[in-house]
Amino acid sequence: VQLVESGGGLVQSGGSLRLSCVASGDIFSKFAMAWLRQAPGEERDFVASISWAGGATYYGDSVKGRFTISRDNAKNTTYLQMTSLKPEDTAVYYCAAGTYPVGYGYDYWGQGTQVTVSS
Repeated sequence: VQLVESGGGLVQSGGSLRLSCVASGDIFSKFAMAWLRQAPGEERDFVASISWAGGATYYGDSVKGRFTISRDNAKNTTYLQMTSLKPEDTAVYYCAAGTYPVGYGYDYWGQGTQVTVSS
């Protein structure tokens, strides 16, 4: 499985961005999908994840109420809608795929997309 993220960029504080992650292969619908992020000098942090059918979603505390994860299995794509962005959301955002949405790590990773939020 190959994952390719897009949609990152520079946005002002309070603005919005939507990230996309397109997966290759025909087994996308069997994987849980997740977004994680890593700021310079920081550890990689969990942002959000979604079950293979989309029925269950999970969020990190810092993004609850502001970010929404979704997926379209017909398009092999996972999305992360980010609103009310803050400078502390600045990071490289990674898409990941795994058997479970939380608790067991992820098996496949994208190359990352940079999100920069200016104050």
